[in-house]
Amino acid sequence: MARQLDEQMAGRFPVGRRLRVLDVGMGQGTQALRLARAGHEVTGLERDEKMISVARAALAAEPEGIRARMRIVEGDGRDTGVHFLPGSFDVVLCHGVLMYVEEPDPLLAGLARMLAPGGLLSLLVRNGDALALRPGLSGDWAAALASFDTTAYRNRLGLDVRADRLADLTATLAGIGAPLHAWYGVRVFTDTAADGTPPPDDVERLLAAEERAGRTDPYRSVAALLHLCGVRGQDRSGAGVPGARGRTFG
Repeated sequence: MARQLDEQMAGRFPVGRRLRVLDVGMGQGTQALRLARAGHEVTGLERDEKMISVARAALAAEPEGIRARMRIVEGDGRDTGVHFLPGSFDVVLCHGVLMYVEEPDPLLAGLARMLAPGGLLSLLVRNGDALALRPGLSGDWAAALASFDTTAYRNRLGLDVRADRLADLTATLAGIGAPLHAWYGVRVFTDTAADGTPPPDDVERLLAAEERAGRTDPYRSVAALLHLCGVRGQDRSGAGVPGARGRTFG
């Protein structure tokens, strides 16, 4: 996913430009720190105190220059308007958050308002069109059959959460003025691996296979997760950005 995000950022912004990045639901700060190391100004928004503690510890171990480029704000992604002014960021990340939000449209609209014209919105969601695949490959036929007619599922943490369908999110992004520019699959081949499974010796080949599948039909359509990238219209009216660079995978 990091490679996919870097591809979209490189296609939209001049090389070497220091971008203003908001990571909503940053968790332990993996992506936020990675982007701060790359030279960007990053704000991480997180409400879980344990995750904030882990992120702060990781940030404290970084060199001073990186620490100066990243700040952590305690808060909920649905309250971005309380913490930030509209148009304050070039890139907004919301990875692994929507599955915990019962009504995602207001959250997404708020995230789009945070984007400057031409800004990039990056979403990582559970693929509601492929919920039957994991239980089916595991031989849980009852769960597989039940998954065809719902977007609700129980995740590996034992929590009852929800998934999103590509068509629904495409319509939502168009409606909030950040139409879908590109989309990828994530975890096409590796979704059934048990938590804590160590990386194989040929992990680079694994990543190459996943990356290729994540941008290739029909494989990306059955990925466990979808990575969607929307672009805020220059005129803030919902229109796409004329002459935008970068490959379109939608």
